[in-house]
Amino acid sequence: MTATMGAHAKEPPAARTAGATVEVTITFDDFYHAHFGSVTAQLCAYVGDLGHAQDLAQEAFYRALARWDRLVRYDDPVAWVRRVAWNLARSRWRRLRTARNHLLRQRPTEAEVAGPNPDRVAIDAALAQLPANHRRAVILHYLADLSVSQIAAQEGVAEGTVKSWLHRGRTALAGLLDENTEGVCDV
Repeated sequence: MTATMGAHAKEPPAARTAGATVEVTITFDDFYHAHFGSVTAQLCAYVGDLGHAQDLAQEAFYRALARWDRLVRYDDPVAWVRRVAWNLARSRWRRLRTARNHLLRQRPTEAEVAGPNPDRVAIDAALAQLPANHRRAVILHYLADLSVSQIAAQEGVAEGTVKSWLHRGRTALAGLLDENTEGVCDV
């Protein structure tokens, strides 16, 4: 499809130059290539995301292509494309806001979970300092409630080895936790 545009791609159709009308035939492809970058830049400044701005500009130019026969007769067809693109951006923001509000209404407000207390932080730090075997044995025995025989079966070692790991782990933890309890008072 062709259209009559001014001598420059950014001029409206049939622009007057020194009293004479200069008409140049321009295709939609030429119109697209002349204005896509500027429309995208404007949208990018508005939405803050280049990829989304390019998608919006593409959609606006797609809609312009479907109406190119009528659109080319407008004084400023780029203004039409720009308006459509900005409307698409505003529609997206409204849809996102509506969806967010709907989700907020559907989900009950979750109670805020308190962070770990100083004792928990001290235990985690002390456990991290234990050798891997001792740490695993202490965690499995005291937190997972596994017996010495269950830990031995899981780890593939003798029960005496697990007892040794537990003893050494407890001893090391006691020493590490005594260092960290100077400022903590018993309640």
